[in-house]
Amino acid sequence: MSINSDRREKFWPPLPFAEWEETAATLHMWTQIIGKVRLTQTPWTNHSWHVTLYVTARGLTTSPIPHGLYTFEINFDFIDQELRIVKSDGAERVLKLRPQSVAEFYHEVMNALAALALPVTINTTPNEIQDAIPFERDETHRSYDRNYANRFWRVLVQADRVFKDFRSRFCGKCSPVHFFWGSFDLAVTRFSGRPAPPHPGGVPHLPDAITREAYSQEVSSLGFWPGGGPMPMPVFYSYAYPEPAGFTQAKVQPDAASYNAQLREFILPYDAVRTADSPDDVLLDFAQSAYDAASKLGKWDRAALEEIKPSLHSAQPHL
Repeated sequence: MSINSDRREKFWPPLPFAEWEETAATLHMWTQIIGKVRLTQTPWTNHSWHVTLYVTARGLTTSPIPHGLYTFEINFDFIDQELRIVKSDGAERVLKLRPQSVAEFYHEVMNALAALALPVTINTTPNEIQDAIPFERDETHRSYDRNYANRFWRVLVQADRVFKDFRSRFCGKCSPVHFFWGSFDLAVTRFSGRPAPPHPGGVPHLPDAITREAYSQEVSSLGFWPGGGPMPMPVFYSYAYPEPAGFTQAKVQPDAASYNAQLREFILPYDAVRTADSPDDVLLDFAQSAYDAASKLGKWDRAALEEIKPSLHSAQPHL
C-alpha cells in the first residue's frame, strides 16, 4: 500500500540508532529479565520458541506463563509506559517504565512477582552479550527515553504485520513471528524439513548446545534488528543456514539490499523501507527474494512447502 508523509511518520517512524542507543541497551536488558522469567517457567519447545516475546497492540508480551495451578503474563506497555504483571486469580502489579538502572528494574520485577505469590529464580547473566553484567549488579545501563521506546515498538508493529503476511505464504514448518530478547530482534524462520550440519556455536554467554539445537535443521530466516555493534543502524535481514553455494552472490531485491560478509546475511536498511512509496511491498520483495535465493540454491522442495490459497481466501467470509 502507498503511504503519505503523515502516515509514514506515524506508522514507520524514524529510528536513528545513535539517538537512542543507551535506551536500547537498557531496554534490551529489561526484555532479557522478562524473557528469562518465561524461560524458567515454561516447558522446553524446539528451537527455543518457548522463551520469546510477542508484539501486541500496546507493546510486548510473554503470553501466558504457567506457575503451579496459576497462569500469569508480563506485558510491556509502550503507550502508557508501564510493565504490567497479571495473574489468573485477578491480582496484578503495575510498574512504571522510567529511567532506572537494570539492577533497580530487576529487583522491582522480582519483588512484584513475590508479592503476587509467583516466586521465580532466573539466571541473571545476560545472554548473547559481550562483557555481560549480571542484572542485579548492572548500574551502568539506566537510560530510558519513552519516545524512542514507543517508536521502536511502532516499528515492531509494522514489521510483525508484514512478517505475518509473508509467513502465511508457507505451509512447511515455520516459526511464529516472535521477539528474541537475547539478540533483541523480531524474526520469523522457515524450515526446509532437512537436518543441518552442526552449528559452530561460539555465541557469547549462550551454551553451544542451545545454538546447535536452534540450527539443527536447514532454515531461511527473516528479521528486524534495531542495530548495534557492527551495524549502527536499524536493518531488516535475511540469512540461510547452512549457507548454500552462491548465496552471497544472489540478487536480492530491492537495490538497497546487500550481503554483509561479517554478519553473513543480506541486510536492507530500515530507512529504505520506511521512505518507500509502499513500505509493505519493498519489505515483502526483500523477504521473498532472499528466501528464493536460499531455497533455490539450497534445493528445497518448494512445491511441497509453499501454500496456494486463492480458494481459501475467497471462501473465508463464508467460514
